[in-house]
Amino acid sequence: MRSPVFRIRLSIACGAAVSVLSGCGTASGPGVTDQVVVAGGGKEANTPVHSPRAVVSAPARAAASTSLHEETASAGLPGVGPQTSASIPEESEQVVLVTGNGINSPESTVALYDRTASGWQAGSVWQAHNALQGWTDDHHLNDLRSPIGVFRLTDAGGLLPDPGSRLPYSRSNAFTIGGNGFAGEPLAGSFDYVVAINYNREAGTSPLDWTRPLGAERGGGIWLHVDHGGPTV
Repeated sequence: MRSPVFRIRLSIACGAAVSVLSGCGTASGPGVTDQVVVAGGGKEANTPVHSPRAVVSAPARAAASTSLHEETASAGLPGVGPQTSASIPEESEQVVLVTGNGINSPESTVALYDRTASGWQAGSVWQAHNALQGWTDDHHLNDLRSPIGVFRLTDAGGLLPDPGSRLPYSRSNAFTIGGNGFAGEPLAGSFDYVVAINYNREAGTSPLDWTRPLGAERGGGIWLHVDHGGPTV
């Protein structure tokens, strides 16, 4: 069984260089350049296109989902604490902020932020999904929770041809998936395009590579991928 997979929509998953929080969502958004993602019951993340990618995943605060829609520009990111903010690479130009509905919720809100002279500028916002059981800062294989943290995005791939990603792209029939998800929804096409989140993996390899630096028991295979309308594994 694959570890929790987060979904960010196609437009983001196919973006250039991306930094992501472990978490993705159901929705469509603009292409990504240097981006970072913050995801979880209520926390943060960020990533750039021409720079190293970074991802941050974490549960957000209760009021964060509201502030995501109201925020236009700020020195910081809604619901993202100073420690996590400090983990976002200075060269990151974009952040994908994934705010979970709760620590045990599989539903999230995703917002794209661009770094400006005045702070982080809010862009597109859409609904998303994370792992079935929510979030954890101690992820293990098959716990059905998405890992919280800051992670880089360096490699993409999918069942379909490279749509123009600026990341190294691995096309393979091994991305084929079938069956149904937890909500009975069809999973076909979920891995047409994916971006690997660098949690317990070797950067610079295909998303399909199963090298696990922290050990197999800590899980892996955390991806941004096309949403299928339900919680991830």
